[in-house]
Amino acid sequence: MAPSAMTRWTKSLSDAQPVSYWLDDPGRPRAEPALTADEQCDLLVVGAGYSGLWTALIAKERDPDRDVVLIEGREAGWAASGRNGGFCAASLTHGIANGLSRWPGEIAKLEELGARNLDEIEAAVKRYSIDCDFERTGEIDVATQPHQLTELREMYEETARHGLADGSELLDADAVRAHVDSPTFLGGLWDHEGVALLNPAKLAWGLKRACLEKGVRFYEHTPALQLVSSGAGMAVRTPYGRIRARQVALATNIFPSLVKRVRAYTVPVYDYALMTEPLTEEQLAAIGWKNRQGLGDSANQFHYFRLSADNRILWGGYDAIYPFGGKLRAEHDDRPETYAKLAGHFFTCFPQLEGVRFTHAWGGAIDTCSRFSAFFGTAHAGRVAYAAGYTGLGVGATRFGADVMLDLLSGERTERTSLEMVRTKPLPFPPEPFAWTGVALTKWSLARADENGGRRNLWLKTMDKLGLGFDS
Repeated sequence: MAPSAMTRWTKSLSDAQPVSYWLDDPGRPRAEPALTADEQCDLLVVGAGYSGLWTALIAKERDPDRDVVLIEGREAGWAASGRNGGFCAASLTHGIANGLSRWPGEIAKLEELGARNLDEIEAAVKRYSIDCDFERTGEIDVATQPHQLTELREMYEETARHGLADGSELLDADAVRAHVDSPTFLGGLWDHEGVALLNPAKLAWGLKRACLEKGVRFYEHTPALQLVSSGAGMAVRTPYGRIRARQVALATNIFPSLVKRVRAYTVPVYDYALMTEPLTEEQLAAIGWKNRQGLGDSANQFHYFRLSADNRILWGGYDAIYPFGGKLRAEHDDRPETYAKLAGHFFTCFPQLEGVRFTHAWGGAIDTCSRFSAFFGTAHAGRVAYAAGYTGLGVGATRFGADVMLDLLSGERTERTSLEMVRTKPLPFPPEPFAWTGVALTKWSLARADENGGRRNLWLKTMDKLGLGFDS
């Protein structure tokens, strides 16, 4: 990248605030008081991101008399649930290609359950009057290199062979640019119904309100410090008290699990995003985007981008940063070198928007696992359930994970708990320094593949065979 171009593009970041646009909202609800005494309940949910919020809410929907307590170490939705791109996908498997490669025998059922799950999210948003700018606009995967166009066509043909292509449409260069105009777009694959866009923080805050209205007892600024057996139930220690519960659902995702054996299955990967100022009518007309679909390019190191309700463009992805040792640290949330890179990529995609400024630039950790999609399990003789590993597609899939955790705690076999996806685990990550070395080599190999017509080297082919991966 030429220095003059870098200077021109980075000027767009001069006023960007290092905070999630979604969380920088004067309507953010006040935090509930911290727990300062001992409590007892039927079900304790640990973590108030989407996973925990859906679990608590659905538990009360299933049994209004169940006594449910939800605790959160900071505030509801402050982590990944308030920092993501707001793409709410039907896919439970991080895309149909990943699902086909791992669970071909049950992909039709997984797609059916995913579509039903997205419908249920939309219904819940309406039922609880959650004002989160929910738009069922779909998503276009765009090709910016010739080999990506071939891969999209092959993916469409593969899904068609499995009878799963309904609602998908291949677009040539003219067709995709009629939807969104970028000189880099060579074609695309439009999923008409399988993705909704929303304001992710407002979804979390709306779910929090719904939980409170249903009678969930909610404590924020109450981290869970220890989980131990206690008679016929469990006990969780917090800074100022202890909660005894018959059952516990762990919805801590990227944060270290209270079940220590689960920790090796996830690593934190930091993802970053920019948000522009609102576009003028002239700027919107310059790029089209009349149907407001979400977009993502088809590279291994990919970007995701979308319009907000007030016509800003969120532009994120590409860099996926794994810190040595897998340590979560606040300083990783802000990465100017990635923001500069993203700004350059943005104006390469949309040169007609030169002069647009970015108002927000932020990052956050994703709970990544080696199969890219969530895994589930129980501990302490079935009294504890957990779900984690959503790998960046948790806005929608966490609701399904909540149902799975509640099914597992019930001890009943359901269509969800019968799935191979639910009954199996991903491969764990190795200890350091092997994890960092493997991730670094994989990232380098993925970048090389993007530069070499998608050709995967021996390292990536080996990782494919082992079922291991790294993604943002």
